Order: sequence, then C-alpha cells, then structure tokens
Amino acid sequence: MKTNKKKNGAGMLSEYDFSGGVRGKYAKRYQEGSNVIILDRDVAKVFHDKDSVNRALRALVGIIHHQVQ
Repeated sequence: MKTNKKKNGAGMLSEYDFSGGVRGKYAKRYQEGSNVIILDRDVAKVFHDKDSVNRALRALVGIIHHQVQ
C-alpha cells in the first residue's frame, strides 16, 4: 500500500522532524578542518573508532620519524 507523503513549502517531507536539532552544532569543528577517510572492510574490522585509528597512525608516525633520523 502506498502512503501519501506531503511536502511542506521548503520541499521537506512532513514526516521529518528537526525540532530537536541544533543549528551549526559541528560548524566550528568543520572550520578547523576535517579529513574523511573510508577504511577498507578488513581494516575497519580492526579499528572500530577514530581513537583506535589515530593511536595506530601516531605510533606509525613515531616509527617513521625514528627510521628517518
């Protein structure tokens, strides 16, 4: 059965509710710069969050700096 979905004047579906949203919540963080990286599935299985990825990369940077000197 197909349901009727009505759009409001801004083109948004009536079922969307952004009344609890916060405008600009991530704006400052975005201005500071962000870098989105898509991990391959096998790597994502090991690194479940940004902290684990950052720890591993910092350790790798340390190794690289040690090898270069």
